[in-house]
Amino acid sequence: MTVAATGCTSVPLKESGTLTSYSSLAPVKGKFGRKRRQYVDAQQLAQAQTVRIIPTRFSFDAASRIKSEADRALVSNALDRALCVALSDKYELVPASQRADLTVRSVVTDIVPTNKGVAAAATVASVGGGFAIPSDVPLIGIPRIPFGLGGLAVEAEAIDSSNVQLAAMMWSRGANFIQDAPRYSEVGDAYGLAVKFAQDFSRTIITGKEPKMLDISIPSRQRVQSWLGGKPKYKACEAFGRAPGLVGKVAANYGLPPEWTDKKPKVSPAP
Repeated sequence: MTVAATGCTSVPLKESGTLTSYSSLAPVKGKFGRKRRQYVDAQQLAQAQTVRIIPTRFSFDAASRIKSEADRALVSNALDRALCVALSDKYELVPASQRADLTVRSVVTDIVPTNKGVAAAATVASVGGGFAIPSDVPLIGIPRIPFGLGGLAVEAEAIDSSNVQLAAMMWSRGANFIQDAPRYSEVGDAYGLAVKFAQDFSRTIITGKEPKMLDISIPSRQRVQSWLGGKPKYKACEAFGRAPGLVGKVAANYGLPPEWTDKKPKVSPAP
């Protein structure tokens, strides 16, 4: 009843032991279903020039919630791709097998599956009510049925070549019935939330400070090009495939599964 009243899924923050250290993390902050704890060393981050991204993995508990390996790969790959593109604004991205000033690694620590049946019903209702309105225009689209919503929790850190933690974040967010469009997939919500996490963590690394709740900055040319499915700034980002672009946006608005439009990597990312 509480979830229905608030219109979002609650995903708790729990230390899973995947970070180098938790001692420097700030207390929990959060609004609108999003929670996070973070730490950042802006001075040391400012000296870095190259970054490598270790492919995101799932904790045992999180993996047990999503049986399909292909579905888990969709979520982890979307997260890594978004991180790679965003960090390219400031750093040179290199392959995971190459040494770099910063190593970024993420772990999905919890995931709440989306109820496919409810998502399908919500999509039908939304399309019938004029779902052509873009889903990212706030408070205009048709609200989603506030049941069966998914969620995601991630822990991530950026360490230097000596394995010293320079940035870290514990993050969780549940889908809500206004901002997150329903998709017919167990990972429909987690797929979109993975990108939102990547946006938060990349801004922390780039700016050296806590990201604002609402980012109103103008995206760089390379980010727009990558969002449209174009060639990324650095070849290393090709390991995570290219964004679905406008086709993916249309598919999301009509509730289609993300795997229908997600562009898989041409080569598998190195472990």
